[in-house]
Amino acid sequence: MSEQVSERLRLLVAARAYHVCEYCLIHEDDTFWGCQVDHIISRKHGGSSEAENLAWACAACNNHKGSDLGSLAGKPPRLVRFFHPRADSWADRFQLVGVRIEPLDEIGAATERLLQLNHDSRLRERATLALIGRYPAIEALARMKE
Repeated sequence: MSEQVSERLRLLVAARAYHVCEYCLIHEDDTFWGCQVDHIISRKHGGSSEAENLAWACAACNNHKGSDLGSLAGKPPRLVRFFHPRADSWADRFQLVGVRIEPLDEIGAATERLLQLNHDSRLRERATLALIGRYPAIEALARMKE
């Protein structure tokens, strides 16, 4: 397993995601810290640095996710895996209601909670972008349909 993500692979991951965070759908041009490669299954847990285990994530989503694989969700709470951008459809796990990202199932709920997708600061950022027609970006609409 390669430990490093090559520049070529990083560019492939970004292009495959239309340069949009695969979790919160913000375009990399619209976030102060940009986007970065996320290991969906972290290397710490044996995940590879191959394309099928990599996602494009904004710094906020990637930092909140860290090396976690899941979180508690449901009633009663139980361990639920996170949204997997290579295996799951965004539209099957979430829906966009204004600028809120609403989970549609326990996987979406676990992901939304831990990544803090609807934290006040993130909602304000997306609302500001929506006012100028940048959220959701055209590229994000393509991601939502996949």
